[in-house]
Amino acid sequence: MTTSPNFPHIHLPFLDKVELPMVMRVRLKHPSAPALADVSAAVVNELEKSLRVSGLPNGAKVAVAVGSRGIASIDHVVKASVDWLKAKYFSPFIVPAMGSHGGGTKKGQIEVLAALGITEQTMGVPIEATMEVVKYGTTSQGVDCVFDQNAAAADAVLAINRVKSHTSFDRPVESGLSKLVAVGLGKGQGAMNMHALGTIGLSDVLPEIARISLRESPIFFGLALVENSDKQLVIVEGAEPEAFHEVDEWLLKKAKSLLAKLPFDQIDALVVEVLGKNISGAGMDYAVTGRTDIRGVDNPPTPFVHRLGVLGMTKEAKGNGIGVGMADYAPRDLANSLDLFSMYFNAVTATFMEKARMPIVLPTDLDVFRACVSTCWVAEPKRARLAIIKSTLHLNEILVSPSLYEDITKSDNVTLVEDAQSIEFSDIGTLQTRCNI
Repeated sequence: MTTSPNFPHIHLPFLDKVELPMVMRVRLKHPSAPALADVSAAVVNELEKSLRVSGLPNGAKVAVAVGSRGIASIDHVVKASVDWLKAKYFSPFIVPAMGSHGGGTKKGQIEVLAALGITEQTMGVPIEATMEVVKYGTTSQGVDCVFDQNAAAADAVLAINRVKSHTSFDRPVESGLSKLVAVGLGKGQGAMNMHALGTIGLSDVLPEIARISLRESPIFFGLALVENSDKQLVIVEGAEPEAFHEVDEWLLKKAKSLLAKLPFDQIDALVVEVLGKNISGAGMDYAVTGRTDIRGVDNPPTPFVHRLGVLGMTKEAKGNGIGVGMADYAPRDLANSLDLFSMYFNAVTATFMEKARMPIVLPTDLDVFRACVSTCWVAEPKRARLAIIKSTLHLNEILVSPSLYEDITKSDNVTLVEDAQSIEFSDIGTLQTRCNI
């Protein structure tokens, strides 16, 4: 049974006359840091710092917990980890630590790992996936703390995750080792438990669940990863379980200092070529779109994006178009490619339904552009302050209208690549003038 919708072809004739702005191709310079020259060596160097590894007997079963995000060089990090564990005469295996992702199924989570280059064949160790959990206790808010059954039965667990900003709002500890422990290893049930109290779950419940799991589980070490704005690993930091929170907190400051952002306070119309879970947990990063749209949580003051269109979805998202609800407009091809089961499962588990709602669905990319610039409250649509980006993760090259370029023309962090040109579309209205990564 298909779980994709079939939206009708709804043509709005008055959009046919809308003139689009021209666009200029520019490159943006973002804060950066040098990439690690040898990721595998960096991993081994940090693993050798583990204080508990010497207490594990030969043949100990060690679960390597891996999440679902498209982390830079994650396959190299995991391979170096399992090879190191085998060299220590342990028996490593991999467990998917991704909460409810992959449709909340064992098969789906194995497929997500495979999309990241992590399979039994490439890693040389078994993948033991399950959605079954054991209960470790209850938080002060009455929320059960649960933990992956296979990982709980291991002699030791190695946690691996990227430290980065959360996809919806700020707090001292966001995505990192603590979240992998509390949500990723909590599987679908743990993700639902943690999100049950909404934003309180993320700010208060998550740290407490992490503390309980770290106390009760066989986690012996963690690898915290930080990327630069070019999606390259710049830090691999080893951490003892009792230091997970502290390491998450200080590395988050470093990660945020390297974030790529758009250099505008206000944009009339922003068109995003692709969204996806591998781009951001929310499909599109709120720090770029300016839209959190969670009840009770303020949107960031900048950028203010009046109209937002999204055109497509990454193949890695596998139909989970979570985040499409933040857009005002989307083309029919995108809407009809959504896997509603996967998207709804994600949204209901997270209790943030807004991101799974449907924008206005129009026939083509061209219609989306015309609708964006004609409803953004400017007198002449062709003079709208328009920006086109590949995704909220890829901001090195963007396209901007001349009126928006005026905001950054004197910036030392901007290079003009191509002067103003018309936005080109195919005969069936598909965008041809695209950003390069």
